[in-house]
Amino acid sequence: MALSDVYWDHQIPLPKLAPAQAKVTVALVALLCFINSYDGEFVFDDSEAIVNNKVAGIVGRADLLCALFFQLSFLTYCKAFNRGRFSVQWLVLSLLLCAAAMLCKEQGITVLGVNAAFDILLICNVNVYELSQKLLLRKNPLDMLRTGLLTRLALMGLGGLLMLYARWRIMGTGPPAFTEVDNPASFAENIFLRIVNYNYYYSLNAWLLLCPWWLCFDWSMGCVPLIKSATDWRMAWLLLMWCILIGLISQALFSQDSQRRRTLTLGLVLLVVPFLPASNIFFRVGFVIAERVLYLSSAGYCLLLAYSLGHCCCWTKYRKLLCMSVLALLCVYVARCALRSHQWRTEQSLFTSALSVCPLNAKVHYNVGKNLADRGNSTAAITYYREAVRLHPTYVHAMNNLGNILKERNELIEAEQLLSKAVSIQPDFAAAWMNLGIVQNSLQKFEEAEQSYWNAIRFRKKYPDCYYNLGRLYADQNRHVDALNAWRNATVLKPDHSLAWNNMVILLDNTGNLGQAELIGREALKLLPNDHTIMFSLANVLGKLQKYKESEGFFLHALRINPNAASCHGNLAVLYHRWGKLELAKKHYELSLKLDPEAPGTRDNYNMLRRKLDQLKHSTP
Repeated sequence: MALSDVYWDHQIPLPKLAPAQAKVTVALVALLCFINSYDGEFVFDDSEAIVNNKVAGIVGRADLLCALFFQLSFLTYCKAFNRGRFSVQWLVLSLLLCAAAMLCKEQGITVLGVNAAFDILLICNVNVYELSQKLLLRKNPLDMLRTGLLTRLALMGLGGLLMLYARWRIMGTGPPAFTEVDNPASFAENIFLRIVNYNYYYSLNAWLLLCPWWLCFDWSMGCVPLIKSATDWRMAWLLLMWCILIGLISQALFSQDSQRRRTLTLGLVLLVVPFLPASNIFFRVGFVIAERVLYLSSAGYCLLLAYSLGHCCCWTKYRKLLCMSVLALLCVYVARCALRSHQWRTEQSLFTSALSVCPLNAKVHYNVGKNLADRGNSTAAITYYREAVRLHPTYVHAMNNLGNILKERNELIEAEQLLSKAVSIQPDFAAAWMNLGIVQNSLQKFEEAEQSYWNAIRFRKKYPDCYYNLGRLYADQNRHVDALNAWRNATVLKPDHSLAWNNMVILLDNTGNLGQAELIGREALKLLPNDHTIMFSLANVLGKLQKYKESEGFFLHALRINPNAASCHGNLAVLYHRWGKLELAKKHYELSLKLDPEAPGTRDNYNMLRRKLDQLKHSTP
């Protein structure tokens, strides 16, 4: 009997708007906040699949819940100033809602910054220009802060520190480890180029808010080439962004119109503060652009856009043209939202949609290739895997998957070269070590294969599949004790490892250790009571031990689970043949041949049975 094959591996004086502005605000905030919840990240690796997406994916609820608790925390803080008195209870509730937002996504803690800015600039109505003048003239500025502001800020600061401490205790002290391909600008040695590229990333995020047309599930791996000189034409975009932002800030701080100051201030705070954790200012982040982090900031963008459009409505000469333009913009956004939602319906449409946006992103080509391979189109998958490796020559996951496909196509030499290169680039890549061992085993390089398997186990202690493949290697070399030990280790690490259990039974059967094979088979069926392959192997052992009734029961149980198993019908027929139940043997021989006319030995056994039946027929008087 052959062994199983190899295993592959989130009431107060608020700014008031004119009726026309209010209508525009409601429409845009409702629609654009929905539209700007468009996307996220979708990243696949060989041994792990990490899905971070929004709206179209279940995990997107983290961003939605974070936004919900963020807005509730802000509104609760506003409620604390009801009827001209400050309520500590509402502040505590606001802090609790902030903690809930942070538990959904770390970005939720930024609502404390929004609350503080709202209190300073809108509740206390602090004029930043006058405050700076008093500081420069060395006058006492505290007369501007006699409304309990410092106490409220201290309470929020204390709450924020407690939240950060709790996060530190839960998640650990070490920061996440990111590589250069995740955020290349953060690894630039020149501090000037690092700052320039960070600002270019900000301008791209601002453009995605304004025009969410170029959307991609992943922006890493060369999707956004670095700016390496001051003469790069892309410098114009970050200069334009800062000109607009400085203009808005100057109006928000120094405008003579207090209503304009308050509205623009609130809009800028809601736009900028939630984005700060993704700005690389306080710590390195693991992405170039992540569209999901713009979800909270889109509220500030919608408020600024609605205020701008409402202000333009005062131009009665162009009001009709403006209304038509706004309607056209909304229609375009709705169409874009519908198209993007459609692209998120399947992996294939999502991944292929990124090819036109980020053709230089190796991860995009990798994911397209992986999706094609999963659907059985290995020829097309090879093309995309090769392009991923060409774009990113140290992309070990692409090398590993490409090597696996080449192995299946029996292109073993190139598969070995790719997998060897992958482990030389990333020596702790356990999956690549195991796959390299499989290829080397196929090339009959048994010593190298054994060493590769042990390297995989060294870098991943609990690796049952590797122990299984190691056992296969030992079995091919007739090292039966070592094979049994390897398969036993696989079942200890993964008790439901059906292949390892089955191979132990088969090996013990083939070597004549029928009693031990029976014990192992029964132990396996206690853990896997519905595994028909183990039932089949155990039934064969019991048949050889002449325990025909038990053997028949396991064969019949296996056939109830998998009634089209020709080998099971054939071996059951052999059992009946030995047992003397010749008519039942004939029935199952015929069923086996009907399912697999080329079944080895079944035709001969059937003919032998027919001759015996004929003899019995003729000898009967």
